[in-house]
Amino acid sequence: MRGVERAVEWPTVLVLLLCYAGWGLCLFALAEISVTLAVLALVPVLALHSSLSHEALHGHPTRHPVINAALLFPCLGLSIPYLRFKAQHLEHHRDSILTDPYDDPESNFLDPKVWARLPGWFRALLRFNNTLLGRMVVGPVLGQIAFMLGDWRAMRGGDRAVIAAWALHLGAVLPVLWLVALSPMPVWAYLLGCYGGLAVLKIRTFLEHRAHERASGRTVVIEDRGPLAFLFLNNNFHVVHHMHPKAAWYELPGLYARQRAHYLRRNDGYRYRSYAEVFRAHFLRSKDPVPHPFLPTE
Repeated sequence: MRGVERAVEWPTVLVLLLCYAGWGLCLFALAEISVTLAVLALVPVLALHSSLSHEALHGHPTRHPVINAALLFPCLGLSIPYLRFKAQHLEHHRDSILTDPYDDPESNFLDPKVWARLPGWFRALLRFNNTLLGRMVVGPVLGQIAFMLGDWRAMRGGDRAVIAAWALHLGAVLPVLWLVALSPMPVWAYLLGCYGGLAVLKIRTFLEHRAHERASGRTVVIEDRGPLAFLFLNNNFHVVHHMHPKAAWYELPGLYARQRAHYLRRNDGYRYRSYAEVFRAHFLRSKDPVPHPFLPTE
């Protein structure tokens, strides 16, 4: 829980300012020196901006949702409308539905009956996507296609909230692309950086949740305090975040440290020591099957 309710969370504001400054540096300074260097620097900046968007939808850095959304209005990563991210992610926070392929909008599992009908080549692709390497290489495009198909069906069905979210998203993307066009960075290079940013984010989401009979045992904790933990704004302490979704990112490590045994009992020991351990264990090996193991096969 949040120890003190703050009108403005200045650590988050500071990170937000650094993020936008880094973005401008990539486009207008580093790209003059080397496009390759600029793209490599842009990747973590875009991942950090997505993490800040996650903070905003959970009520940070101010108490006012409109202000929080406005602070993240420029969609630097181009791909996901903020309001759609917010709607789906808050739905995902109903722990009782975690990993359900129908009810959890962030699940990577499939219904076994759906899996059984897929062609062999697509099954192979999804198995590759269930390794960390695959999730980083093909995961961004697979996830984007699935997300956009779902929203397209919703818009065709007349869902006004989804239509409005995509209309506002256009307004959030156009000024970003306009500034990119004015900068020394080619648009193709910027798009490559966007894909790289999504690939880095897939490291975070790769094993956030597992199939487990108890809802409380489905959410991971990765005891990492390195560069990736910062880029993900400590969301690697994911079980703490799910239990205290209003806690600011800089509060999560302390909450975990003070009650480590409690959280590990809560999630039935679903824990990794670091992202290095995650890479060693799952870079080329799947963590889970693609078909959900607790759904009927017939």
